[in-house]
Amino acid sequence: MKIPIISSKMAVVVPGTDNARVSQRYSFATYDPAAQASPARLLPHPHRTAEQSAERLRIAEEGSSVRQKHRATEANQKMAVPLRLSPRLPPFLVLLPQPGAAAAARIAPLPTAALRRLYDTSNYGRLQLNNGLALVPQMGWNSWNFFACDINETVIRETADALVSTGLADLGYNYVNIDDCWSYVKRGDKDQLLPDPKTFPSGVKSLADYVHGKGLKLGIYSDAGAFTCQVRPGSLYHESDDAALFASWGVDYLKYDNCYNLGIKPTERYPPMRDALNSTGRKIFYSLCEWGQDDPALWAGKVGNSWRTTDDIEDTWKSMTDIADKNNKWASYAGPGGWNDPDMLEVGNGGMTFAEYRAHFSIWALMKAPLLIGCDVRNMTSETKEILSNKEVIQVNQDSLGVQGRKFLSQGDGGCREVWAGPLSGKRLAVTLWNRCSETVNITMTLADVGLDGSSAYSVRDLWKHETLSLNAVGTFGAQVDVHDIKMYIFTPDVSFSAI
Repeated sequence: MKIPIISSKMAVVVPGTDNARVSQRYSFATYDPAAQASPARLLPHPHRTAEQSAERLRIAEEGSSVRQKHRATEANQKMAVPLRLSPRLPPFLVLLPQPGAAAAARIAPLPTAALRRLYDTSNYGRLQLNNGLALVPQMGWNSWNFFACDINETVIRETADALVSTGLADLGYNYVNIDDCWSYVKRGDKDQLLPDPKTFPSGVKSLADYVHGKGLKLGIYSDAGAFTCQVRPGSLYHESDDAALFASWGVDYLKYDNCYNLGIKPTERYPPMRDALNSTGRKIFYSLCEWGQDDPALWAGKVGNSWRTTDDIEDTWKSMTDIADKNNKWASYAGPGGWNDPDMLEVGNGGMTFAEYRAHFSIWALMKAPLLIGCDVRNMTSETKEILSNKEVIQVNQDSLGVQGRKFLSQGDGGCREVWAGPLSGKRLAVTLWNRCSETVNITMTLADVGLDGSSAYSVRDLWKHETLSLNAVGTFGAQVDVHDIKMYIFTPDVSFSAI
């Protein structure tokens, strides 16, 4: 496979750069682009006509097969490329993590020994970035899941309008994030990123001003590689200039992808953009989209405000459930300032049932995942709005304690009757009974299973029925749950948690 601009005859390839000078400054790795092809991200969408889907695929395939993801590995490397040495710029907004109790104290100690044992947060605070952002998981909207490359400034403006008019903005959905395809296919005369003149003729600054005028924030997309996933210019080796440009436009959020990464380790590619954003003097939420390939929960906390723990989500039951399980592994690393990111919401895109979307939203909320809407909010159904605007479920996600919920029980054939739970502020506990079976089932648990005192009484609030079911639940609890559906509750002690 041939990649535009990059020449296999060059020992060092940095587009628009003095390669001789680079050779003196950087060490080298190698990369074989021919070995890294994977399927293109563009897929027909359930809400699109056959003609619209065909046009999207034609655009994706036009020209050559370079419109594919490059997921480089160190094992397949032939073409020499530079390894970026991460600069250490003077700190402005980003305060690098301090060891010890000061960082760990940002999550208040859980009140009982049982809760501390079951809801481990020991890995939180070892790495966490502290730039004043992401004290709770980010909420908003992202263009990719529904629109893919079919975006323009009108869509973004109308989406901002819709977030306000539907009341979603008042619930916390305040980031309006433009994904891939906003930029022109090549850099300008001064090597700067350019908005696509056909789809964003007014420019990003004008769009940011409009979004800010609605009381919202604007997010943008780039890539820690030579190109974005849809073969627009990436920001690798352009971090300082691109960050300064984003700041000058009034950008509030950067999603930073992982395509065409030249085989360079993510721990080398992602910190330079952190430092570049830091140097602008503007608070910009830094969202790492590394696909979980190098276990970013282990290192990304000192780099960004959230980090993808999985590959891209698809609008299917299987994809959503698989991703939930993968994200669950990293629960102890999340907390205020930095969150595990199992990818954006698919609620409302047509590939799952109402019950499945309700489960999707509930589990993402419990896991303290970013709640980034991925549907067309201008035309969403009443059912979609019902799910996305459930204030009680959103409050679980945005709870100030900031402890990621996790899976505790898997019962029945194949373990399809599940119990997930997570502690909340005020000595409360969120609990979900999730039916991943192919039939309606009863799911039960003991209160001790999820860290509660089995001898104490609790009030139980149903977050989807919006009613209090019991004022004195003791010992055990259970409910009948429909196929692929979920029940979500908050348990509140009638008196303070007793020591366990």
